[in-house]
Amino acid sequence: MKTYIILMLLAYSMSTVAQPKLDTIYANDQKNVALFFPDPIRQGITGASHFVFTYNRKKEQYFGLLQAKPETESNLLTVTNDGNVYSYILKYYEKLPELNYFINKNERIGSELPAKINDKPSVIPINEYVNRIKYFQKFSDYQLKSKFENIKTKRKKGIKLKLQKMTYDGSEVYLVIELKNKSGIDFEIDYLLKLII
Repeated sequence: MKTYIILMLLAYSMSTVAQPKLDTIYANDQKNVALFFPDPIRQGITGASHFVFTYNRKKEQYFGLLQAKPETESNLLTVTNDGNVYSYILKYYEKLPELNYFINKNERIGSELPAKINDKPSVIPINEYVNRIKYFQKFSDYQLKSKFENIKTKRKKGIKLKLQKMTYDGSEVYLVIELKNKSGIDFEIDYLLKLII
């Protein structure tokens, strides 16, 4: 009994993954059936020689014409310029239900082009931090007003640098630094930090 249930579940799961049922287009040898695609046709192939699908191979156009001789059913595979693939079942029928088929993009069965994968790692542009400047300023003011102790002190040529506090907030690191210049020379901050570090 268990084997039977497992086989039934397996058969059901395989049927749900299968390709959706294709639409049927009817044609005969007395009238042309026109198929209008959302993009110009690049290639159209029928599965049997008794169905003929013609389209302009020199100048790209959005439509093709279909005719059939009385035989067994076949299929039509069409690729448009944007890489979309369309597939239909073809059947011969004396009295045609439709002479014109307008095909939507949502009827495509897939794309001949592989999906593009973004190989580049995502980098947050600097502009995203522009909206957080007020937050950074408030958080920095709070850090300066809170208690802190000396973590590390470094002296060099009359300049003293103290690292007093280190705080993590999400992906940002805040450093409270005290800098004293007793060298008698006025330095710019960037130059002074490079000199000490």
